[in-house]
Amino acid sequence: MRFHVLTIFPEFFEGFKNTGIVSRAIEKGLVDINTVNIRDYATDRHRTVDDVVYGGGPGMLLKPEPIFRAYDDIARDKKPYVLITEPWGRRFDQKFATELAQKDELLIICGRYEGVDERVKSIIDEEVSIGDFILSGGEPAALVIMDAVIRLIPGVVGDSDSLRVDSFSDGLLGYPNYTRPAVFRGMEVPQVLRSGNHRLINLWRKWKQIENTLKKRPDLLEKARLSPEEEKILQAIKKGESFEDFTGNNRV
Repeated sequence: MRFHVLTIFPEFFEGFKNTGIVSRAIEKGLVDINTVNIRDYATDRHRTVDDVVYGGGPGMLLKPEPIFRAYDDIARDKKPYVLITEPWGRRFDQKFATELAQKDELLIICGRYEGVDERVKSIIDEEVSIGDFILSGGEPAALVIMDAVIRLIPGVVGDSDSLRVDSFSDGLLGYPNYTRPAVFRGMEVPQVLRSGNHRLINLWRKWKQIENTLKKRPDLLEKARLSPEEEKILQAIKKGESFEDFTGNNRV
């Protein structure tokens, strides 16, 4: 999959490209990240990419000409799917990331200052927001989007099962995880995880997912497609049952 990022700060992405799974994905040829300096497409000697707002108002606006020239250059061979980071855009979530992972080429325009000239929107497929807060520019949002999408590309994450159990992958939050030692500062790893009973372990993990989601993000449960067993767990948790009560009553 190929990413193009239009930005006035291409150096912002160097650490990202050279770190962790992103670096390995690039080395394997699974991912290509093309950071494009919008200033390279300005035509004046000062490489101007911004100007004042028509009608007055605070701040500066990214000009359309350099962005269109950069886009035309990239889209000459194949039109990419184009995103622009905007605070009012579609909220970025796991479902959105999964949709974007199906694209062959993705272009992200990073806004700066007061944003971009409205005419740039004529080449945009979707506006995207990573949350209701203000950033100094679209670069951090572009990093978030690329990181979430890249790990969904087949072959990028070594253990594909880890994707399946990630938070939000099935509409629920993740479950707690533990490693050695079994007891640390008086805190013990739950006995069920040391039992060797994989059916019971999987049930405990599902219980914890639903319990965590109900406590921390109940809104997700309104949209989650629960299996009959998961629905049974949810009702038991709402009634105040413990996991031990539930497994005992259901002869697990």
